[in-house]
Amino acid sequence: MSPRIRCNAIICALVLVIACENEPSAPSLPLPATISATSVAANPDNALSALVSVQVRNADSVAIRFHVTDALPADDSVTPAVQMVGEAAAIPMLGLLPLSSYRLRAVAYGAGGSVLGDAIEFTTGALPSDLPQYTAGGTDPLRGYVVFAAGLYGVVIDNTGRVVWYHRFPNGPGLSFMAEPNGRYVARPMTSDPTDLEPWIEFDTMGNITRTLGCGLGLQPRPHDLITERDGSYWLMCDEVRTMDLTAVGGVAQARVTGTAVQHLSAEGSLLFHWSPYDHFAITDGQLADRTGANVNWTHGNALDLDVDGNLIVSFRNLGEITKISVPSGAVIWRLGGRQNQFAFESPLPVFSGQHSVRVSAAGAFMILDNVGTPTESRAEAYLVDAAARTARLTQSYSSVPVVVTQIGGSVQSLPEGRTLVSFGTAGRVEEYDSEGRVTWRIEGNPGYVFRAQRIRSLYAPGVGTTR
Repeated sequence: MSPRIRCNAIICALVLVIACENEPSAPSLPLPATISATSVAANPDNALSALVSVQVRNADSVAIRFHVTDALPADDSVTPAVQMVGEAAAIPMLGLLPLSSYRLRAVAYGAGGSVLGDAIEFTTGALPSDLPQYTAGGTDPLRGYVVFAAGLYGVVIDNTGRVVWYHRFPNGPGLSFMAEPNGRYVARPMTSDPTDLEPWIEFDTMGNITRTLGCGLGLQPRPHDLITERDGSYWLMCDEVRTMDLTAVGGVAQARVTGTAVQHLSAEGSLLFHWSPYDHFAITDGQLADRTGANVNWTHGNALDLDVDGNLIVSFRNLGEITKISVPSGAVIWRLGGRQNQFAFESPLPVFSGQHSVRVSAAGAFMILDNVGTPTESRAEAYLVDAAARTARLTQSYSSVPVVVTQIGGSVQSLPEGRTLVSFGTAGRVEEYDSEGRVTWRIEGNPGYVFRAQRIRSLYAPGVGTTR
């Protein structure tokens, strides 16, 4: 063979080697998830929940399948999947039965598929002896659960009335125990010292406090209502107290007047918006009987909501009015009801009075509990407001049968399918109505004073995807 031919052969071999090296290799298969350890711990604050800890590799998320040991595995419940933090995950199990044995298995999900861990067993504890008990039922309730404050507890019940979640507060949760759109609960707990500036607290589904929510400018937060935003900011009502000479309007010279301010604070607690009633209302907008003593409860704000246009809607009980406030200017857009009413009411019923729980249901529409507009009958009422024409039309009205009166407290919640959940406050009735006003669900008997009742869809994400 000539040198020329030998050289070409060598070049051809080199080209073949390079081509093979550049040829794309077959993609490697993702590694399957492997669960190395699973353990479960009781929740010392709630016998109906537990926390499962899982160690796993090559997984994105983990869930827990569980059932009562004497039930068939086909009856498994499954928790929502929780994202991994490194190679660990902590998954709550909620809504358990007391004094019951459970068998559970972790299931890990990853690019390489899913895998089941070994089965372990766990037994729940007994319920607290002072935990309230309920019975409930109806012909066609919405699916989900109902949240409210009860004595020393914040509780969640199912449609049969069984308590499926609870949290105990040393002095009680206060008036409002609520689920928020961020999937957490809030309460403004009671304190043994009424002068304490007790903040609201936010806590997760295992009862862990995640943050406290207070007012700016040294004001005291009111226990009636609070709104959390997706960015972590929040709206709340605050007591603003001023000393005023009210001798010219039927009061005393050194009256301590309490008005309801409204604030918006950032997630870090910075004051973003402050609205004061002293800049927009007159002391004579309230009733004479409310301003004759040394301590004057002037406006008594008891509910707030954000309208669809981003402005505020606030209920001032002692003024008997619903007020719309511009954000961020603070200007009063309109006043409905009370002595400074700017609207013509289109309704066969008397104008609302002593109202609670204003909730926006659509553009220009809201609901309230009308406590004593008719002194012998409290009602849930829906209004459609035409701001340009200055008319307010009553579109729905629901009352319990037989009728009840709650001078204070109570709530309304607009629900899917035209449903409405109503608490009649001190009258001790909580009922769900369909769009025709028929009762579809109720707590049987007298559940006690329920300041606010709220239906939620999920124990694992309370408040997410539901109305306030």
